[in-house]
Amino acid sequence: MDTGSDSMSQECVRKLQLATREKLRKFNSLRGREVEGGEFWDVVVVTAVDEGQREAYELQLREKVDRKELPLGIHYKVFSDPPGSKIGNGGSTLCALQQLDDIYGKALGRQRVILIHAGGFSQRLPSASALGKIFTAMPLGDPLYQMLELKLAMYVDFPSHMKPGVLVTCADDIELYSIAEDEHVWFDKPGFTALAHPSPLSIGTTHGVFVLDSCENSSHLEMENRSCLRFLHKPSIKNMYDCGAVCKRQSGCFSEFVYTDSTYYVDFETVKTLLNLLRELEPLQCEIDAYGDFLQALGPKATIEYTSNTANVTKEERGLVEIRQKIFHHLQGTPLNVILLNNSKFYHIGTTSEYLFHLTEDVALRSELGLLSSTFSIHMNENSGCCVMCSVLDPSCTVGAGSVVEYSRLGAGVSVGKGSIVSGCWVSPGLSVPDAVFMHSLCVNHQDRAGFVTVAFGINDNLKHSVEAPAHIDRLKLFECSLAECLSHWGMENEILRFSSDSPGCSLWNACLFPVCSDQQSSFSMSLEMLQAVLSGSTFILPKDTKMMSMQESLQSKKLEEMLRFRMRLHKDITQRRLNS
Repeated sequence: MDTGSDSMSQECVRKLQLATREKLRKFNSLRGREVEGGEFWDVVVVTAVDEGQREAYELQLREKVDRKELPLGIHYKVFSDPPGSKIGNGGSTLCALQQLDDIYGKALGRQRVILIHAGGFSQRLPSASALGKIFTAMPLGDPLYQMLELKLAMYVDFPSHMKPGVLVTCADDIELYSIAEDEHVWFDKPGFTALAHPSPLSIGTTHGVFVLDSCENSSHLEMENRSCLRFLHKPSIKNMYDCGAVCKRQSGCFSEFVYTDSTYYVDFETVKTLLNLLRELEPLQCEIDAYGDFLQALGPKATIEYTSNTANVTKEERGLVEIRQKIFHHLQGTPLNVILLNNSKFYHIGTTSEYLFHLTEDVALRSELGLLSSTFSIHMNENSGCCVMCSVLDPSCTVGAGSVVEYSRLGAGVSVGKGSIVSGCWVSPGLSVPDAVFMHSLCVNHQDRAGFVTVAFGINDNLKHSVEAPAHIDRLKLFECSLAECLSHWGMENEILRFSSDSPGCSLWNACLFPVCSDQQSSFSMSLEMLQAVLSGSTFILPKDTKMMSMQESLQSKKLEEMLRFRMRLHKDITQRRLNS
């Protein structure tokens, strides 16, 4: 890269930092006060996968409003998917629009709505499974931000430059962007309007890619408004070239790039089209993608061919092709506008490794957002390259580089190794958490009383990977050992291991590996002893008649109020200690 483009990229970084700080400043000024009409969203909608998750989200939203952590005077709604088949974020979008229509009727045509998809069980970031990805803590702000506040802050300029309609986004990504001072991102055109980010071709293969009218004639301003010919969903690199999606740039990080998707707006007339579509598709019985299945139907060069391409579908379902064809016929001819954010960045925080990297090591994100090593915590060791959030640590504790401790209480002499996650735990004095492990405590309903389960996994363990039957559990890896080997360290026979699911697959997610204890501290200690026995090659025999639960079962029987009460006690303790210091 020549020095000219290098200085240009430094200038881009500076602009991105300034723009991001300004959005955070603006959002902070709205927190805890009644907002004026048009100043903020009229309705903030969060989607949930089922009734249990909806209750959890509503409880947390009410607490946030009561503690004045969010703008006041607007409607916060949580809508759950209907019971039965999984319907995907596309099905969730349609059902949420229907529920908005039921509540607001004709008045919906005057509302500016943000719809955040937060359903799902977060198997790749299990610390977010019980209370939701959208309520994942982020190390900035006072009061402490969670992903919800960060999403709302990054989009804080949108509502005042938007016609009534709905902005659709996801709970586990962050988009940062800068534009010229005298410009605004406007959502005022008919149809769909999507944000687009310059990305290397490799990123395009796992995202949506926009095919523009003519990439070569781009002015490469910080922001451009363009119409889009068609949308490609997770295309191959060859497909990107064949369809004319690859753009060329004279300078910058990559000479060839594509524009990838993140968030999109739907105007109110198109919302009515989507409501009509739902009436034709009901009852929804398979997963619909809010990006691939909707956006591929748009633009003058869209063709019906994609409806029969199920290569990117995790589970091919009966009727999906027919449903896609109906979507195509309803949306065909609807305009797809794109807003090219040429100085923008897209961050995904959906897995344990992404979460650890972005919160502890990622220098760029840290400088852009002003992330801290210790936020709203009692924590002495400030500069070890770790991240501590809403936690109380004894001054003698140590936390290794690249580790995250959140919503936890650590006693005297506790040490946490490198690259680990400790979430929602109460750790007794003197205990040592190894490197690269994930430990998370949940309160569960056990025999009509509160019990505690601490799940423990390796950071890189695949909780989704399943085998057909318990006879094959040697193919499941826990802490990089076969599950059969782990059982031998715990004096358990393979046949004793229970799997908590009606579905045929056996996975780490539904393996009943974790003891239920009467209190939070002994729950943590016992799971840690099991983990250390595997890592050291020793044996730890569980007490007789210990009830064992899986992560899946723990979520099904979770006691939310108790988990939130533990957080509230931490909050109160930290607030008190700060006042006294």
